[in-house]
Amino acid sequence: MAETTPNLLHYRGWTGQFYGPHRTVFAIARIALSQVLRRKLFWVLYAFGLLFFFMFFFGQYLLAWTESQTDEQVVTVGVFRTNPVEFVQLLRGALKLNGSGEMYRNFFRFQGSMVVIILAMAGSVLVGNDFQFGSLPFYLSKPLSPWHYLLGKCLAVAGIVNLMTTLPAMVLYFQYGVLTSWDYFVTDYRLLFGILGYGLELTLCLSLILVATAGWLRRTVPMIMAWTTVFIFFRFLAGALVNGLQMSPRWRLIDLWNDTYLFGNYCLGVGADRIWPPGQPAVGEAALVLGVVCIVCLTYLTVRIRAVEIVR
Repeated sequence: MAETTPNLLHYRGWTGQFYGPHRTVFAIARIALSQVLRRKLFWVLYAFGLLFFFMFFFGQYLLAWTESQTDEQVVTVGVFRTNPVEFVQLLRGALKLNGSGEMYRNFFRFQGSMVVIILAMAGSVLVGNDFQFGSLPFYLSKPLSPWHYLLGKCLAVAGIVNLMTTLPAMVLYFQYGVLTSWDYFVTDYRLLFGILGYGLELTLCLSLILVATAGWLRRTVPMIMAWTTVFIFFRFLAGALVNGLQMSPRWRLIDLWNDTYLFGNYCLGVGADRIWPPGQPAVGEAALVLGVVCIVCLTYLTVRIRAVEIVR
């Protein structure tokens, strides 16, 4: 009987180079990001989020162009006398398009609202489906630890957060220096580190909170309701308690978005007297609350993943 070669369903052995488990972090993040980027709803929301960026970007460009077209002569309009350059500078300060920490603070706050909406809708795609459809046991059956899985998912969330906040803020920073004066990069170089610090804070907090809530709720609608409660309802509740009932400003600590806002002001060097609304808790207290929330989310995720039955 002639010897035949068995047909192994067209499988072929791996001939490439094998790497350690740490490389799986980037593979998990790449797959998670591709699942989100393939959805049209993400790009629609991302386009809406870019409207805030274009408002700051073209606002800076328009003011710089106006300053270049005016001179130092005093212009008389009726009974008013004004210097066009001083007027543009006054307008720049009023709109907070002056390259200060307040400008980047406002950008992060406006842009962050769209980030929360996108993450609430993408949570089930990034993490929830792994628990709901049994993909998590497949990941953990491979030679990798739960920490590799968590780090990969958090890295995917970090990509979305920084794509909408940190990267555009850095573009605004370099744009302002190019349009106004190159000395801006020397005198206000700390603002660049403040932008990176603000982005890192949002990345750590939002990624852990998203992965934890997505692992708990799994579906999109419960995710949206949970994030609405955490980032919107608690904000109105804190405002009612502090401003309406005149209770201690520490009640604002239940508003996690306000906590990130306070710590972001600290990173950008914005003083407490320029924080709105007034009557805020200390920055250290806000950082402590964020740290406790992150530790709780990390502990829950560790226990939740270890409870998954794995067949190797």
